[in-house]
Amino acid sequence: MNVAARIAREIRFLDGLARTLWRVRKIDPDSDVLICDDFEDAVDKFADHTALIFEGERYTYRQLDGLANRFAAWADAQGLQRGDTVALLLPNRAEYIPAWAGLAKVGVGTALINNNLTGAALAHCLSISGANHIITDTESLAALDTIRVAAPRPMIAWSIDAIADISPDRRALDLKNPKTAPERPSKSRRAGLKSRDVALYIYTSGTTGMPKAAKITHMRAQLYMRAFAGSTKTTADDKIYCVLPLYHSTGGLCGVGAALLNGGTLVLRRKFSASHFWDDVSAHDCTVFVYIGELCRYLVNQPPHPKERAHHLRLAFGNGLRPEVWEEFITRFGVKDVLEFYGSTEGNVSLFNYDRRIGAIGRVPAYLRSNFQVRLVKFDVEAEAPMRDANGLCVLADRNEPGEAVGLIKDDARHNYTGYADKAASERKILRDVITHGDAWFRTGDLMRQDDEGYFYFVDRIGDTFRWKGENVSTTEVAEVISRYPGVNEVNVYGVKIDRLDGRAGMAAITPDDTFKLDGLRDYLVRELPNYARPMFIRLQPAIETTGTFKYRKVDLVRDGFDPSKIEQALYFDHPTEYRYVAVTRELYAEIQAGAFKL
Repeated sequence: MNVAARIAREIRFLDGLARTLWRVRKIDPDSDVLICDDFEDAVDKFADHTALIFEGERYTYRQLDGLANRFAAWADAQGLQRGDTVALLLPNRAEYIPAWAGLAKVGVGTALINNNLTGAALAHCLSISGANHIITDTESLAALDTIRVAAPRPMIAWSIDAIADISPDRRALDLKNPKTAPERPSKSRRAGLKSRDVALYIYTSGTTGMPKAAKITHMRAQLYMRAFAGSTKTTADDKIYCVLPLYHSTGGLCGVGAALLNGGTLVLRRKFSASHFWDDVSAHDCTVFVYIGELCRYLVNQPPHPKERAHHLRLAFGNGLRPEVWEEFITRFGVKDVLEFYGSTEGNVSLFNYDRRIGAIGRVPAYLRSNFQVRLVKFDVEAEAPMRDANGLCVLADRNEPGEAVGLIKDDARHNYTGYADKAASERKILRDVITHGDAWFRTGDLMRQDDEGYFYFVDRIGDTFRWKGENVSTTEVAEVISRYPGVNEVNVYGVKIDRLDGRAGMAAITPDDTFKLDGLRDYLVRELPNYARPMFIRLQPAIETTGTFKYRKVDLVRDGFDPSKIEQALYFDHPTEYRYVAVTRELYAEIQAGAFKL
């Protein structure tokens, strides 16, 4: 990089960083300014501007505030008190943001429940929320019927689109009732609440087990929303297209903050549709798109669309955009800028890639290292624990060496860690005695590497990385290679146990299209991957299960292993003497487990 390019990069980086830090500078754990105050300030400033477009309906900021006030009045009518919690079980719809904003106005917290859950997982999430009331709609009532026997406590479900009460525990919440005053509740209703009090519970995706409820304080919600209002540089002229679920932080806080805190318009869709994406973006003249990386991959895998360049998208922001998709996404669709970021719902490690380095999730240059307390510690994959020196302190990873990302826990807004509703789960995310004895750091559970210029790159989730033939295998890196093979729509890589052998052998679940040819896959992987990283098993299936936030679920795949009695789909083994993938029969499975092959 020449001097001029380096200077331009630093200017761009520092401009983005300054805008972000400026917007979050006044967030104080002991302040009485709450997230609902931010919402009301935006309403007062942009009252008659369009705030939300959903399924053909437009809502001004004033109208959204009126809806929020009706939810606040409903909470008062039920006798809910400051510090109580209400569960919100809804798909994306216009009432979603006003629901939790209105409850916050009277000091009531909201547990944002994944509306795709049913049965035990739904019962679990409702149980740990502590809520006695559920705000829902008729579409979601069916999910509640799956847990009637296992319900954690007597709960009343209030349907916002029901015409009349169905039963004593299935009631209508009439948002148009003239007796429900639309005036704002007095701020005295939340007197005494501080920024460090809980506003929301947002649940982890449950990729490896039951979801956990992360405590989102008003301070943390403000941090998300204000940071993206600054980093995205949105204005009242911007229209932000959001297809992500509002029960999760990327869409529900980051996307909403970028839109509503700056007077912009949130164009909300019930769920993502690759075939309707460009029609929507063009019809509403959207300028910004909030993504999860998998959505971008779905788009580049679509056939050409007549409107895929007939748009005014100036920015896409989000996380998880894989390097092999990134360049094709911006080149093919003509999106001018990408703002990739890294962060977790409950964590205190936040990174931003302000300067368009493809593949990087953020950057902390050497001259700012002391200002941003993010470190990478060496991690022993086999022991599944950070490495420590003779003094019992963690060993920091060298440049370009993978390590677990950790963030120093302090009491200020940027470094605060509030944990989960489950105290034991909260403690498990804390790593102590890292740099000095007695310090405490938040464990991200993510392996990263940092290069000489300060860029961070995602390597893998801890638990996804596995050890085989004495080497650490990154499932993410293997998946990236396989995804480039013709005919692969989706791929999920994981490790499976073989009896009598140390470590775990690689396995890939692949969703193919009509052009996929298994015969050429092995030769391709021999060229592209070292022996230890090549998947020993291939599983072909029509779809790969994801969470509501498009993260791949691996727990069931790992449990199935390569046992043909548990797998209905086509299953193959990289035969060490035939040098091709062969179908796994029960007889072959028994041979592999008995150690018949030198693997």
